[in-house]
Amino acid sequence: MRTEFDGELEARLVRYAAIDTQSDEDSPATPSTGRQFDLLRLLAAELEGIGAADVTLTDYAVVLATVPGTVPGPTIGLLAHVDTAPAFAASGVRPVVHRNYAGGRIAFPDAPDLVLSPEDSPYLGTRLGHDIVTASGTTLLGADDKAGVAIVMTAARHLLADPALPRPRLRLAFTCDEEIGRGVRAELARDLGADFAYTLDGGAVGEIEFESFSADGAVVRIEGVSVHPGTAKGKLVNALHLAARIVQTLPQATMTPETTEGREGFLHVYEMRGTAASAEIRLILRDFERAGLEAKGALLRQVCEAVAATEPRARITCEIRPQYRNMRYWLEADMTPVELARAACRDLGIEPVSAAIRGGTDGSRLTELGIPCPNLFTGMQEVHGPREWVSVQDMGAAVRVLLRLVARAAGAGGAAGG
Repeated sequence: MRTEFDGELEARLVRYAAIDTQSDEDSPATPSTGRQFDLLRLLAAELEGIGAADVTLTDYAVVLATVPGTVPGPTIGLLAHVDTAPAFAASGVRPVVHRNYAGGRIAFPDAPDLVLSPEDSPYLGTRLGHDIVTASGTTLLGADDKAGVAIVMTAARHLLADPALPRPRLRLAFTCDEEIGRGVRAELARDLGADFAYTLDGGAVGEIEFESFSADGAVVRIEGVSVHPGTAKGKLVNALHLAARIVQTLPQATMTPETTEGREGFLHVYEMRGTAASAEIRLILRDFERAGLEAKGALLRQVCEAVAATEPRARITCEIRPQYRNMRYWLEADMTPVELARAACRDLGIEPVSAAIRGGTDGSRLTELGIPCPNLFTGMQEVHGPREWVSVQDMGAAVRVLLRLVARAAGAGGAAGG
């Protein structure tokens, strides 16, 4: 069931996925890892090769480019991020294409005990006949978000190849460090110059997301008293013990990722490290509402203060910093980009689905900075782990939706608002 864009999309995804672009939240650099430049520079060269205008690699590590418009209309931004998540191995990715999926279990050549099946990933069972791309079993694939990169590049190449296709001006942006919450800076909102935009960073076909978590990150630091253990009686204050006490005092049976779903927020301890002398706990705080997010921050501070009160010789600090806010707060005031995407989907016989994202995208921050930016599907599934996969045909559906969306915005075959 190969269609017009499938060959190009497959080739692009395989090429991009093989490039290690994993980000690193411990690095203060921009991008956080120099290896992200390997893909950014490749994309800049490819954009120049297909005739894009204004191709620029900015000093904040974003590739920008223009697809010139052929008719008046809104300037529309299309974004995808090049980095992959620090959550799992991402070096030496070997993409594997499983053609014409016939159902049942998919095996991984480099991890014989690893299995992908509809029992664990129900959406897979609906993709019969599709070409499924996975990694080889020891790394993530990086379809998050190299599927989005491939989709934007393929749509741009198609539009630039045919000047007769009606379209408004398009601005493309390939960002770094999205996975660590540093993908969008204020300069990007200024330099993108779009009336509204879309991130290509979603999952199943038809997903159009305009509501995300609001998010904060937290670091708790504990300074104990370091003493030789042989003479430590009455003197040692073990920072690791205090860190463990903080973690144990935080909610365990509620308010954690593994105990919440839907519109429930959480506190997530994702890293704890240190020594008896000093320790550090890293957390993320998530809620769909500002008040809920503030309450979770207050709870964390209260727990830290309570543990600190048990040991006055220790020093415990809790730093909470904003990451992004629910894009619904701004998008609900003007749903034009959402309705345009919904209309484009329906034109193609795809029923649009909108649900609150239990996460965030570059669009969350971009919307907050003044450019409304909902999130569109790419087909990616089981992201951030070795069973990550994507259907080439789902990526093709995303390209067709983009092209239809652009045609609608240009006034071809329907009003832009739908």
